[in-house]
Amino acid sequence: MTSSAEPLRLHPENPHYFLWRGRPTVLITSGEHYGALLNLDFDYERYFRELARHGLNHTRTFSGVYREVPGSFGITRNTLAPKPGRYVCPWARSNQPGYYDGGNKFDLTRWDPAYFRRLRDFMTAAQRYGIVVEFNLFCPFYDEELWRASPLNARNNVNAIGRCPRQEVYTLQHEDLTEVQKEVTRKLVRALNEFDNLYFEVCNEPYAGTVTDEWQAEIVRTIVGEEEKLPNRHLISLNVANGRKRVLLPPRDVSIFNFHYCVPPDTVGMNYQLDRAIGENETGFRGKHDLLYRTEGWAFILSGGALYNNLDYSFVAGHEDGSFQEYASPGGGSVELRRQLGILKRFIESFDFVRMRPLPEAIVSVRPRLVSYLLAEPPHHYAGYLHVPLPFRPKRIEHHQRHNIRARLSVALPPGRYRVRWLDVLTGRFSADAVVTAQPAGTPLTSPHFDNDIAFRIDRLS
Repeated sequence: MTSSAEPLRLHPENPHYFLWRGRPTVLITSGEHYGALLNLDFDYERYFRELARHGLNHTRTFSGVYREVPGSFGITRNTLAPKPGRYVCPWARSNQPGYYDGGNKFDLTRWDPAYFRRLRDFMTAAQRYGIVVEFNLFCPFYDEELWRASPLNARNNVNAIGRCPRQEVYTLQHEDLTEVQKEVTRKLVRALNEFDNLYFEVCNEPYAGTVTDEWQAEIVRTIVGEEEKLPNRHLISLNVANGRKRVLLPPRDVSIFNFHYCVPPDTVGMNYQLDRAIGENETGFRGKHDLLYRTEGWAFILSGGALYNNLDYSFVAGHEDGSFQEYASPGGGSVELRRQLGILKRFIESFDFVRMRPLPEAIVSVRPRLVSYLLAEPPHHYAGYLHVPLPFRPKRIEHHQRHNIRARLSVALPPGRYRVRWLDVLTGRFSADAVVTAQPAGTPLTSPHFDNDIAFRIDRLS
């Protein structure tokens, strides 16, 4: 892919989705914990190869302005917590010792050439494997230890910048600190401008710390202002909330609104009228079972979402193929889950989904009690999904699993004949095929027997 390729953008016919490399695009992945760039021990080439093997096309990475430390959030071998001497960020080290975990302090007026070589190689490798990168610029400091580890803390730089509480770092209260943040943003925007497989996210979970809207708006203006001097324009994302929130005043230059932990995915419907991409770019903390994150991904995409990213703890340094399973992290991730999410991606891509919209009300009834979703292009094509009800964090997943289910639905369809096929979401194979005639009071459909969840498609014949 050459640098002349147009970057990822909103689809001009339906801005709820993306256009990339000339094709309508949804972004679906189960990705590592955001340290692939800043952690020198992480082999991102091997990681991208594993995502591409399952047809997944997305990753999220942190710029290196923020890092974590061993033990953060109870994550086993956290990739955002590199070993001493294995952390790289945009700024060069000085000749003065005294950084948080060893080595020299940083000089916030000088760039690290090794970091920018790694950044370029990282983006080039992702481009080669067909992976779109969410490049997350900043993140609040959740506790004092994380602030003590930051290059922006005056303890860790030779510039006497960052003499403030962690709650004031992203607030515009300190002009010298804000200028450093804007300058690193400008530098990264310039370094990344040639890549088509990219969008910028301003700040991860700004609502988890004191990150002001005015500060985020200043960073958005900085991105836009710098790109006005450059050949390419990239999409910008704001991380809005955990769960759900209605965006009342969408900034003009923001194209993606990302949410975390969207169970149920009603934030898509709440913000659908914005005519911009709605994503779930982080989930986890629900337990380890694949069923939780498979159902969450299917539900979000079949609600009209454009992006789904599970936080996958089977990726660590030394297991960049996602084969690590001895983790006690507060989430899931496995080869099987990635394969299952690949089935979801292929399913949605089998439709002309740019012409579809959420239509849950067309499922008039379902027996037994199941959660249902429907995406449709009436009267031509319908994509549906059913799953057993699940709490956000079940104490025992086996208490909620159901086996040998046979669902009976009533679906409101316009007059005509339709082909109905049922998809096994574990194998990707259609297990039943029927032709039905629409009924005025609702067209009855009966599924084959299944465990826990199943998908279906309805295509008009005449």
